[in-house]
Amino acid sequence: MKKISILTGIILVLSCQFIHSQTKPAEYKLLKTIPVAGNGSWDYLTVDNNTYRLFISHGNLVDVLDLKTEKVIGQIFNTPGVHGIACVREFNKGYITAGKLDSVIVFDLTTLAVLKKVKTDQNPDAIIYDPYTKKIFTFNGKGKSITAIDAKTDLILGTTALSGKPEFAVTNGKGKIFCNIEDKSTVVMFDTKTLKVDSEWPLKPGKEPTGLALDLVNSRLFAACSKSKQIVVLNSSNGALVDTIPIGGGCDGLLFITEDRTIISSNGDGSLTVVLQKDPNTYEVLQTLKTRKNARTITFGRMTRKMYLPCADISIENGKKKILPGTFSILVVGR
Repeated sequence: MKKISILTGIILVLSCQFIHSQTKPAEYKLLKTIPVAGNGSWDYLTVDNNTYRLFISHGNLVDVLDLKTEKVIGQIFNTPGVHGIACVREFNKGYITAGKLDSVIVFDLTTLAVLKKVKTDQNPDAIIYDPYTKKIFTFNGKGKSITAIDAKTDLILGTTALSGKPEFAVTNGKGKIFCNIEDKSTVVMFDTKTLKVDSEWPLKPGKEPTGLALDLVNSRLFAACSKSKQIVVLNSSNGALVDTIPIGGGCDGLLFITEDRTIISSNGDGSLTVVLQKDPNTYEVLQTLKTRKNARTITFGRMTRKMYLPCADISIENGKKKILPGTFSILVVGR
C-alpha cells in the first residue's frame, strides 16, 4: 500500500507539471487610451520602473507621463529628431537621442532638468544602458555606427563602424550587445568592453529587422522583420536559425515577457501579435489583438504588468504625412 501511495503521488506531481506546462496565458486586452496633447511624431518610449514614469518621444520633446495618475507631469524640450530614451537609476540620469542634433541629451531623472549635451555620430536612434560595463550605447542611423558613453562621466569612449544602418538593440548583461542592421537584414553581436563587433549573422528569410528581444535563459534572439512580416528566432550563442513566426504588417517594437514566455510584436497595421514560447525551439501564435493603426512601438512596465503603445491618426497631404490634431495617445494593454 505504501509503494502504491508513493507511486500515485509521483504520477500526480508529474501530471500537474504537465498540465501547468500546457497552460496558455490569458489573452491580452486593450484596457484604455490615455490622450496626450501635441501633434508631433513619435518613436520609442520607455518606463522608469522605480518612479512609475513613462518617457515618450514626441515631436521635438519628451513627454513624461505619471502612470499612477495617467497625467503628463513634465516635458523635456529641445530634443529635435528624438528617438529613444534610456533611464539609468544608478546615476539618477536619463539619456535622450536627438537625431537632428547628432547628440544625446542628458537629464536629471528626478527633476527632469537638462544637464548636458553629448555629441555622437550622425543621427543617433536607439539607445540602451549596459549595466555590466556601466556604459550608454547609441545606435547611429546615418553614421552606421555605435557610440559608447561612460554613464558616470558622460565622456565618449569610442565609436564603432557597422556594416549598415542599426536599429534596435538588447544587452545580455554579460558583456555582449545584439543589434539589428536594418538595411542588411542581419544582426551583430558586439563586445561592450572592447567595442568591437564579434559576429554578424544573417536573418534570412527575415527582411528589414526593427524590434529585437532576448531570452537570456534559453539563449534565443527574437528579431521582428518588418518587410517579411515575421519574427526570426536565432540561437544567440552562434546565430543559428531556430524558427520563423508570422506577424502583422508594419512591425517595429518587440517584447519578450519572461514570466509567461510570450513574445509580443507591435504592428503598425493596428495589431499586436502574441506568441507563446512552448519550448526554446517551438513557438505558437496565440492571439492577434486589434489595437490602432500606426501603433508600432511598445514598452512594458514591470511594476504595472502592462504594455504601452503610442499612436495617432495620420493623413497624407501632398505626399507628406501629417498627424491629425488631438489624436495622439497612449494605448494601455494588459490582462
